[in-house]
Amino acid sequence: MYPIGQRKCLQCAEFYRPDSRNRKRQKYCRRPECVRASKGASQRRWLGKPENQDYFNGAENGERVRAWRKAHPGYWRKKSAEPGNALQETLISQVAQVKQEAAQDGAFALQDLLRSQDPLTLGLMMRVTDLALQEDIVGMTQRLIIQGRAAMR
Repeated sequence: MYPIGQRKCLQCAEFYRPDSRNRKRQKYCRRPECVRASKGASQRRWLGKPENQDYFNGAENGERVRAWRKAHPGYWRKKSAEPGNALQETLISQVAQVKQEAAQDGAFALQDLLRSQDPLTLGLMMRVTDLALQEDIVGMTQRLIIQGRAAMR
C-alpha cells in the first residue's frame, strides 16, 4: 500500500510526493538521475510516434533548421556578461562626515578621521596606495579631502 499522497518513482522505486500541479502525469521523482530517466523516456515516446520518425531528417527539415538559425543569429553562442546591476543594488555613495571644527582649521584627529570614513573607501585607498599605518592613511586621507574640497569650489 502506498503512503497517502505519495507515488513510487519509476526509476529509483522510492516514494515521493508528486507536484500538485502535475499529480496525474508525474511518474518520476525530482532526483537528477530520475529527471534524466524521465527525459529519456519522454524522448523515446516522442520518437516512437510515426509522424515524428523523420522529423530531423530530410531536405525540408534541414531547410527548416537553416531558416530558424537565420531568424535567431547567435542563439547558440555564449552570451557575454551584460553590464548592469542584475543581482546587486547600486550603492549610494556616502560622504564622510568630518567634524566642522576639524574641517575649518585643517586639523584632523587620527581616530575621528578614520572612523568617519567608509570602510570600503579606506580599504580601497589602502589597497591602491599600499599604506598600512594609521598615520600614513590619515595623511593621505587629509590630502585627498583637501583636494576634493578644492575641486568642488
